[in-house]
Amino acid sequence: MLPRRENLLVRCERKTAESAIVVELDFGPRHAAPKEGLQTPMPFFNHMLEHLIWRGEFNLKVEVELQDFYLSHVICEDIGLTVGTAVREYVERRLSAGLVGYGFALATIDEALARAVISFENRAYLDLTHAGITIPVQTENTNSEDLQAFLEGFVQGARCTLHLDLLKGLNGHHIWEAIFRSLGGALFAALQPREWRKGMTAGVAGPIQINLSTDGGF
Repeated sequence: MLPRRENLLVRCERKTAESAIVVELDFGPRHAAPKEGLQTPMPFFNHMLEHLIWRGEFNLKVEVELQDFYLSHVICEDIGLTVGTAVREYVERRLSAGLVGYGFALATIDEALARAVISFENRAYLDLTHAGITIPVQTENTNSEDLQAFLEGFVQGARCTLHLDLLKGLNGHHIWEAIFRSLGGALFAALQPREWRKGMTAGVAGPIQINLSTDGGF
């Protein structure tokens, strides 16, 4: 049986000239109505985030305030950056307590099947492959490129390596559900505590230390 994760909440706010995003990431007891906290103006995107937190087994609140006008790409990318930053903060806080830091998962719904592999090593890299499978340009009035923008923003914010492989799929709705479910499952595995891993990182390189100097030239 997996050890129970300690209750820890991370709140992250990100504000630009285009949007103001507030994210609360909570690994405590599951909220009674978790999807009510997903307050983006995009219903299908909310549905994808619901799959993410359901498989990841954490609570997530997302609030969005647009400064000037509605841009779906900005909404998805900025939320991805903010959620990713919150996850990175959680990972950094929990390294001393022991955190796996990497994980993978397969997820399916009907004909669709996706695989996610994630590692938190301060290296932002996303690879989304769907060889031979066509992802519709739009699903449920949401552009697929905007959903990918969320994934790209998440990786940048979390500074993680993420490989997503769509293995099967015909229906656009199912394709994206499988992708977000697999990411949630991989996150669940990566964010599990392990007593013997206290102070360790996901990779053998260990913690990164960079020293900058501004008192001299080359």
